[in-house]
Amino acid sequence: MTIVRKFFGTDGIRGKVGKWPITPDFAVKLGWAVGKVLAKKPGARVLIGKDTRRSGYMFESALEAGLSAAGVDVYLLGPMPTPAVAYLTRTFHAQVGIVISASHNPHYDNGIKFFSDAGAKLSDGLETEIEQYLEKEIETVAPEHIGKVSRINDAEGRYIEFCKSSLPHFQNFKNLKIVVDCANGATYHIAPKVLQELGAELIVIGATPNGLNINEGFGSTAPQLLQEKVIEHKADVGIAFDGDGDRVIMVDHLGNIVDGDEILYVIAKDSLQRGRLKGGGVVGTQMSNYGLEMALKKEGIQFARSKVGDRYVMEMLQEKNWQLGGEASGHIIWLSSTTTGDGIVAGLQVLAVMQNTGKSLRELLNGMEKFPQLMINVPLSKAFPPSAWDKLNAEIKAIEAKLKDSGRVLIRASGTEPLIRVMVEGQDQAKVQEYTEYLAEQVKVLAA
Repeated sequence: MTIVRKFFGTDGIRGKVGKWPITPDFAVKLGWAVGKVLAKKPGARVLIGKDTRRSGYMFESALEAGLSAAGVDVYLLGPMPTPAVAYLTRTFHAQVGIVISASHNPHYDNGIKFFSDAGAKLSDGLETEIEQYLEKEIETVAPEHIGKVSRINDAEGRYIEFCKSSLPHFQNFKNLKIVVDCANGATYHIAPKVLQELGAELIVIGATPNGLNINEGFGSTAPQLLQEKVIEHKADVGIAFDGDGDRVIMVDHLGNIVDGDEILYVIAKDSLQRGRLKGGGVVGTQMSNYGLEMALKKEGIQFARSKVGDRYVMEMLQEKNWQLGGEASGHIIWLSSTTTGDGIVAGLQVLAVMQNTGKSLRELLNGMEKFPQLMINVPLSKAFPPSAWDKLNAEIKAIEAKLKDSGRVLIRASGTEPLIRVMVEGQDQAKVQEYTEYLAEQVKVLAA
């Protein structure tokens, strides 16, 4: 049965600041609703972290007020990467961790997402229960039961040590020159220190947040400057995070972008060789490049595709009892160390392979050839007719027959926008374009 929720999406609640529900009054109510659910058990506590958006201060205070009014103690972390909040929620034995962030979005967006006491996404049942309280009026507990608020002053140091502990104690990066781009986001005071303490020579960019410049011309979604700096400084590698630090992309010494699919390949192949790839499989998504699937197959590594979204990657990892999965965007989940996508930890694993093998990142990618991929988004003025899918599926099968075993077709309705996404992959760039444009046209005809 599909559970329909009014506010919670696949990754919390997100939108434009000042537009419902990303408003301070809603945040107070949300904090109270979470608090009411948690206050059913005595001694409940909640951790709150945020990225560097100016609006984070406003939402932090609002959530704090709502939680306190429900009788729940609050611990403030300040600017902290999303995976750090997941980790600290576990280590402080808190019932819930809250992250105030809109990830890779511009500063004028913000969002609120949650982690359970195990550092994982909240269950559907808990999210549904929170939404039920959102329909009720706020009632403040008696003054003597109002929740207390404290600040965890050593949160930064705790998470830095956690990141370093994802590597063997003897690991260091003394021979690596690295350009690191923190997107003017939540990793700005963490990632450089982790890499410096591991001995790397660093050139740091995107580490001067002012509350408005998060993801603006920096980070994993805007890697052009990183590419330039890697070449300018003749660095061994570049590494870029997104605004909240749960994504990572890299740049090789020649200035080429290395995305999440390629990062997965490097980690998976090395882990297999060292006997550390639990279950012998990797989870990607429907959007993972076909070249990744083929390259892993050649190495004898199983590959499975989940729906798009790190929540679904995690679900499939748990279902198959595997430990490594991710998305092309750079969400890499490495369950031997983390419970969610962690850009710093994933980046460290790749750097360790480079250092230990003496190979460049470009050399480590030998054996994986990304297939040309094209996507066309077809806007819809009305709902796509269910009856049209039968005709569309016939067109898809015809194209798949032409591609044979050298490509694939994926057509799906967007979960957030009124459009159909048409994607084709194959070895022949011209054919990929021809087939994508043809299928997009068929979607337009059938949607009319």
